[in-house]
Amino acid sequence: MDRDDETENVQIVTRPQLQQRSSIPSFVIIIFMLFLLTNHSGDEYLARNHHHDVLRSLTYRLSNFTNWMNGSDTNFSMPERNPSLRPLVESHMTLGSPLDPSSASYFPNITGFIRGEIDFYNITLPSLNDTQAPWASYAQSYMANTNASEVVNYLGTQDWKTTRKMAWSVVDRAVVDQGVANKMAVAHGRIDFPDNEMRLEFEGVHFITNGSIYGFAEPPGRHIDIRYLPAIVPEESQNETARVVQYELQSRIDKVKTMIDNGVVEQESSEVYAQIEPSPVSEELMNEVESELQSPTGKWTPTILPPRFNGVLLSRECGMLYRFQHAEGLRTPSFFRRVTNYGSLSGLVSLIMLALLSRHIDRTHSPAALQRLSAWTFYTQAIVDAVSLAAHITFAILAHGRPSLALIAPAFASCVIFSIEAHHATLINQVQSPGDAPNTILPAPRPPQQPPQNNASDAETAQPADDPQTPPPLTARSFLSALARNLYSDPQARIWIGILLCLTFVVRAIVSPSLALFFVGSMYSLFWLPQIVRSVRCGRSSSLSAEYLIGMSICRLWFPFYFLANSANVLDVEPRRWVYSLAAFVLFQVGVVLLQKSLGPMFFLPRRFATAQIYDYHPPMPSNMHDPEAPDQPLGDCSICMEVIHVKDSKQLQQVTGGLLQNVGVKKNYSVAPCHHIFHTECLEKWLAVKNICPQCRRPLPPL
Repeated sequence: MDRDDETENVQIVTRPQLQQRSSIPSFVIIIFMLFLLTNHSGDEYLARNHHHDVLRSLTYRLSNFTNWMNGSDTNFSMPERNPSLRPLVESHMTLGSPLDPSSASYFPNITGFIRGEIDFYNITLPSLNDTQAPWASYAQSYMANTNASEVVNYLGTQDWKTTRKMAWSVVDRAVVDQGVANKMAVAHGRIDFPDNEMRLEFEGVHFITNGSIYGFAEPPGRHIDIRYLPAIVPEESQNETARVVQYELQSRIDKVKTMIDNGVVEQESSEVYAQIEPSPVSEELMNEVESELQSPTGKWTPTILPPRFNGVLLSRECGMLYRFQHAEGLRTPSFFRRVTNYGSLSGLVSLIMLALLSRHIDRTHSPAALQRLSAWTFYTQAIVDAVSLAAHITFAILAHGRPSLALIAPAFASCVIFSIEAHHATLINQVQSPGDAPNTILPAPRPPQQPPQNNASDAETAQPADDPQTPPPLTARSFLSALARNLYSDPQARIWIGILLCLTFVVRAIVSPSLALFFVGSMYSLFWLPQIVRSVRCGRSSSLSAEYLIGMSICRLWFPFYFLANSANVLDVEPRRWVYSLAAFVLFQVGVVLLQKSLGPMFFLPRRFATAQIYDYHPPMPSNMHDPEAPDQPLGDCSICMEVIHVKDSKQLQQVTGGLLQNVGVKKNYSVAPCHHIFHTECLEKWLAVKNICPQCRRPLPPL
């Protein structure tokens, strides 16, 4: 066959025909990877063995501690008191004393969160020699006989001087009827230092009558032995503290199956001393407020200022002392009330976003409107809503009781918004992909030819011809190329891989605070930027309404402003000044999108760059297509309305500028599609509002 015949047997298609692929292998791979991510059978086996070890250890310690209390033979011994310890602590804070119950009282329950500024003091012997503080002599006596090299090893490479803030989470549980005359409670929790990301576990006792707190603090993984608590409390309270410790050990043995301990390494602990500031409320009224907080009945109670704390964290082995004064406490009932308010406001904001999204989809359901949108704008918002869903669900699980119900509303709304945005973005991609796909030239199939008749001897001696259907041998390079082509051409593979990557990133973003902040900054910066790029590339403004742009931007900025500009947020996130720059950038993008509608999609680009590859539906018609002497110059019949197309019906477009009526161009009556079919411009505009394919040949058409 010659070259001309081959040219005639060539057909042009918009994209190659792809074989329908099954999603079962991809689904199996995803399920297997999720199984690896969520499988914890090995951890559960180790946890069971660990619980058995903890049970044996607690039983042994309780037995020795009971024998010590009874004066029997035991392996336990209480360390001697350091006579300089109490004067050193009281030089930085004042320990409480019983108050007149008719005029003042202490908070009986300190369960909640304590936040405050702290001061660092280096109490190593070399530093104390250069200190003229009045408490220096007590510190020197306290640090006597310490090895300077060991202190340096304990300090490590951490810059302890940079620590300026403290976050203390406390759970307070009162001890009732254990032979204790004074009201006491067992307190435990953790102390966080946000400046250097250090955390200490805390165990101690709370004297309710005088508002004093004594305890030990250790890094996670180093065991705190509460049997040594009687050594740091006042001498007159040592026996009562020992009975409270005995009760706590027995309680932990009873609940050991639900507890997770942090090891059995015996180390010297950092000592914590804290004091609650008195409240100018009588003890009777304080008890009524406490009862209403713990079991609300609707009874009116006066508003009491939150508790404030003074305290000292002292470490002899590290040679350092931290002091905090007037640290403000947020009690758990108040925190739960704050969580409820946040959940209610977040649910309202999410419902507003859902209403704006629904109205936007109603306006832009036609293919002509979808052609002017960017799918990445909605993909980005869908990812943000997926993170919001996971974060609110996790928060609801951690917040037990009534606050968790308030967090269900924003979680459910985020789930609905995520599904709608993902479906809308997929629809945009489906509408735009046929027009964006490059044309591919494929040869037409040739008719089968009869093979030449050969005898048996010729067939046996003939060499086998190369089979064009046989694929080349698989190599590493060809495998990667085939994988890349498969990901490019198979939308299911891209969706599954995208879901896996998003799932992994979402989990990491929620767990890591720094990664979460990076995620917020990057995702919020990409809301409307893809839409601006899409309008510039297509040469047409977006179909996003001002209501959707402004309303959605304000609603979405409410969440970062609540956490990054509000110091009283529920997660205690430190305010970040860059959130204002983020909001300004988002609103700047909104302004650009709105100006693209009135000034043109490329108004902000230099003139030499303000060119877009836009298909011209109104090319000038050559004069030989019609009779120049005829009064009516038809171009043919429109296949949409079946009427004749006349060039003379073109309309002069005008606009008002500065009070003057100016001509801006001519709207031609005819439109020529890329497939060379001619239609009325108005007919084609109405057609493209429903379908973006040619009415005659069914090929995809660019926006008009």
